[in-house]
Amino acid sequence: MLSRLMRNRRTVLIIGCLFAVLAGCLLLAAAFGAVSIPPLEILKMTLNKLSFTHFVSTWQPSDETILFQIRFPRTIAVLLVGGALASAGVLFQGLLRNPMADPYIIGTSAGAAFGATLALMLPIGLYFHGFGLVPLAAFLGALGAVFLVYNLARVGGKTPVISMLLAGFAVSAMLAAAMSFLITMSDRLQMRLHSVFSFLMGGIWANDWSQIAMVAPIIVGGILAARFLAYRLNAFSLGEEGAAYLGINVERDKLTIFALGSLLTGAAVSLSGLVGFVGLVVPHAVRLVLGPDHRLLLPVAALSGASFLLLADLLARTLLAPREIPVGIITALIGAPFFIYLLRRTRREYAF
Repeated sequence: MLSRLMRNRRTVLIIGCLFAVLAGCLLLAAAFGAVSIPPLEILKMTLNKLSFTHFVSTWQPSDETILFQIRFPRTIAVLLVGGALASAGVLFQGLLRNPMADPYIIGTSAGAAFGATLALMLPIGLYFHGFGLVPLAAFLGALGAVFLVYNLARVGGKTPVISMLLAGFAVSAMLAAAMSFLITMSDRLQMRLHSVFSFLMGGIWANDWSQIAMVAPIIVGGILAARFLAYRLNAFSLGEEGAAYLGINVERDKLTIFALGSLLTGAAVSLSGLVGFVGLVVPHAVRLVLGPDHRLLLPVAALSGASFLLLADLLARTLLAPREIPVGIITALIGAPFFIYLLRRTRREYAF
């Protein structure tokens, strides 16, 4: 009883500290950019906007416009994407029992890239709740690829993990080849190569509150739903046979985890393109520090992923200002060395 109380206090303390770190990262991300806004003024403007206070305006009207119409939509989108990718990474690493699994391992990145390429090739414009055709096509492409992978891997009512990984590799290769073929053959895509590469390198696309309102319920709901799968993920760490001995409906719960991770990844892609390494680096780093218990791992990874991507996006916007670096490059520069370290560690020993 005492140990359980101590564990609960530790969990509350860790999550409370991470919320404070996330708030600090959010404030920094909102304060700095092409135009810097003092953090104290940001707090005053926000409290006034929420009608909690009525501070006398000591700032330029343009600062308020920049903050609420440009800076805040972007930072909230970054927060959502980081939390979604980190949570999806935890789900796939737990399901596949592989520390090098990430949200794109089963074809979501190739499906999203193929969908975005098709949308860029079409000479039509379509907008839905602030989203253009490209992010919508990327979202549908990601989910379509995952659906294809799952059905290809399913044999006799079961979906072996190895079959899922191989199917994901095959579908990714096929879609990548199809995308390359379209780029080679389409004059329209040749003229829009910059847009294609911008999507592939990752960059936050959200610039409208309607986009946030559309995607936020999916991501927040998915992250909360993932917490209820913690016991099942802990059981899967014993292997599928061990999980079955604990009363887990292996195939049903595998499909649930698979679908939820894919939904989170697809929603993130619709806001940001392909931002790599967040779903690999953050879950694994948290697991190294706090251990493999998914009851703590899931919320901590979501908060850490949001903070990590906020800081990466801040670097992307400020390092070469006014020019902006795709945030996927920043996460890769941080994540790739960590990935190499992980590979070296795995060659020696690894206990999942």
